[in-house]
Amino acid sequence: MVFRVAQRKYLMSKKNSIVILFCITPFLYACTPTTNILKYYLQNQKILDSIQQSYKEQYRQRPFSIQFTDRSFTNVSIEIFTDTLKYIYEFAKSEDRMKDTLLKYHLSVPGINKLIVQMASIHCTWINNLDYYVKGKKEYLVFMSIRPKSVNFPFTNKKYYILTYFLQPQYYDADGRLLDRRYRKKIRKINEDVFKRITDKVAYTISDRFR
Repeated sequence: MVFRVAQRKYLMSKKNSIVILFCITPFLYACTPTTNILKYYLQNQKILDSIQQSYKEQYRQRPFSIQFTDRSFTNVSIEIFTDTLKYIYEFAKSEDRMKDTLLKYHLSVPGINKLIVQMASIHCTWINNLDYYVKGKKEYLVFMSIRPKSVNFPFTNKKYYILTYFLQPQYYDADGRLLDRRYRKKIRKINEDVFKRITDKVAYTISDRFR
């Protein structure tokens, strides 16, 4: 009798464990980083596209990058590139000193301020222009790092969505991985990360580093 009771409790426990696992599995799948970033992109596509377009317009005046240096998105670091040197400045968003610096390097104060406000609104921590080569020709892409405030990826230390905007349509394999345009069977890595397709010109990865 004792053995039968113990066996019944074991079977019930095992059955409950299977049910719990079955219920949790779809939840985990729904919360995978890939699902999250695709949903994030679709929800914020208009402002993301606006940020990369504004950045390209301002970049034509003078090469630069923008990085937020705190989690509250109140302090910003601007790297400004000249022909020979890179200058790094850090400001509070509302600091008058930033205006003086932008004017010194012939950057648009309204344009940069708009870009900073847009970036903070979607928790974009860094934006930069990166170069790469195709058949010996230099190409450019806009690189954006985003740390969504409400997103926590289970079982991983990866914290950042990375988006890349290309000027030309890219090649992808059957799994959606970004390919080298010259060697179409070779995976193209950017900063050692594998990127996957969102659109022909936009790719993503999820990383533990923002740059």
